Amino acid sequence: MVRPQTPMGVERSGLRRLGAMLTCLCAIAATLVAGPARAAGPGGPCALPRSDAHHSEGLDTWNPSYPRAVGRLDAVLVFLSFPDSRPVATPAQLTADHFPGTSRFFERASYGRFSVRPHAVDRWFRMPRPSTAYRIQRDWDGELRTAYLRDAITAARGAVDFGRYGLVYLVADPDAPGVDSDATKVVNLDRPLDVDGAELRRVVTVFEHHPPDRNVLAHETGHVLDLPDLYHRPSEGKGDWDTHVGDWDLMGSQFGLASDPFGWHKWKLGWLDARQVDCVAGRGSGVHTLQPLEAPMRPGQDTRTRLVVARTGPTSAVVVEARTASGNDAATCTEGVLVYRVDSETPSGGGPVQVLDGHPDSLACPGEAVYPPLADAPLGVGESLSVGPNGVRVDVRGRAADGAWTVRVTRG
Repeated sequence: MVRPQTPMGVERSGLRRLGAMLTCLCAIAATLVAGPARAAGPGGPCALPRSDAHHSEGLDTWNPSYPRAVGRLDAVLVFLSFPDSRPVATPAQLTADHFPGTSRFFERASYGRFSVRPHAVDRWFRMPRPSTAYRIQRDWDGELRTAYLRDAITAARGAVDFGRYGLVYLVADPDAPGVDSDATKVVNLDRPLDVDGAELRRVVTVFEHHPPDRNVLAHETGHVLDLPDLYHRPSEGKGDWDTHVGDWDLMGSQFGLASDPFGWHKWKLGWLDARQVDCVAGRGSGVHTLQPLEAPMRPGQDTRTRLVVARTGPTSAVVVEARTASGNDAATCTEGVLVYRVDSETPSGGGPVQVLDGHPDSLACPGEAVYPPLADAPLGVGESLSVGPNGVRVDVRGRAADGAWTVRVTRG
């Protein structure tokens, strides 16, 4: 879901009646390819266990209801118009709003290990009801959302072979009067639909402006890959949404200056493996050389460290990584060694990741950063940070000419 100038949210759908309502359509649905539950890699003692929390940050095993983020994910874009509005933009223009930008984001983030390949159906499919009849909004009424999905699948029935694709984007006419851009979201079905031998587990309902928010589909696709919302949703909408992670990681804000996924997420998705992760499991102190997270690498050949993880509890860890102004983080206004907490039992939207502020008495990039107090969170050379009762201390000792950072991590 989108909110103006703030990160997007995604909630689990409670559409328990959708299966019965859609099965009778005999429509072709998308199949999300998922392998059996297995270890994401030889993570060792610092790979937190996956819990039952929604979008758990655990990575010792993979949730088989989500597609693996390795290789190519084929996605279909289906464009929906309404009888109360004649589209101004064309399907080609709306496709260009999101692609190739979304594909390039994931290719950079994954070091070339994952890509989203779009397949746009170059026509409008007419919905049977006016856009205002669905009362589209952020916290959407379940029955109206069900009706919208049912009508959308019916409209495209017979013209789109959904079974060919691993992901479905339902893109609404952005100029229709009842379309609310705050309602963009992933709709998760409680039970996958088996229609003509294919399973429909989730779809992305897109209600974006033209042009849209930056990285909006990358954020939603992150949820399709089992990544959680990292923002804080304030009570009654009053307060700041970005206190957990600020600009760091697009799952906190699609507007963030440093939108590259955290190294923890890259490990979870299989873009990093245990060879690039230094695990600090016991007491003591050690020196680590950190390559910048955004720096290109050859998977399987580059084993240089990109992540230092200090286990602090059964489901918690302190993570250390280096962030620089390159790749998906080219717009960031600060560089350095970023430190954050991860808890695999905290659900999406509850703060499963907390960035630790290396400069709590200052801020950076006012007017540009989504949350200036955390924009200068990374540590520079000669600076240190102690993580409260966990007994973890991070000291930044230097930066080499090739961009690598030297850090000492002490646990005890």
